[in-house]
Amino acid sequence: MNTFIATVRQISTACGVVAGCLVAAAIVVVCQMVFWRYALNASTVWQTEFVTFSLVAATFIGCPYVQLRRGHVHVDLLPLYLGHGGRVVLALLALIAAFAFCGLLAWTGYVLWLEAWEGGWVTDTVWELPLWIPYLPMPVGLGLLCLQLTADFVAVLRGDEAPFGIDPEHGAGERV
Repeated sequence: MNTFIATVRQISTACGVVAGCLVAAAIVVVCQMVFWRYALNASTVWQTEFVTFSLVAATFIGCPYVQLRRGHVHVDLLPLYLGHGGRVVLALLALIAAFAFCGLLAWTGYVLWLEAWEGGWVTDTVWELPLWIPYLPMPVGLGLLCLQLTADFVAVLRGDEAPFGIDPEHGAGERV
């Protein structure tokens, strides 16, 4: 099981790298777009859509990495005052709820992607980008987030990871 958790963590880290590259590409394209518009007085056809779709893709693809790093917003008032057993139960319930929500979104994103793929949908701009391309990061990113949530669930269940980052040896209100 340690191999599973380690592999998922590597995949999530790779997702963070991909998300960072997408943000960097968006920044480069914005600079190129500004130069073309204002220095060369040329039109920009694909740049605005590329930047928008890249940032949205970075958001979805980066989700597993953010979960790996515990970067999602959470309120830890209740876990701080629960005992270790209560924290474990609460963490497992939270992970199950997150998995259900993200799994539903991943499935919905897959259905949307499939409709765009089979329907040959394209954007309503001159670029006419096939819409399956910008729709793909939703099911992929959320599916990988579900994988990371599963690894987190296993780690908490096995006791490899302290729920909410609170050491079981410490009392209420003390963090690791």
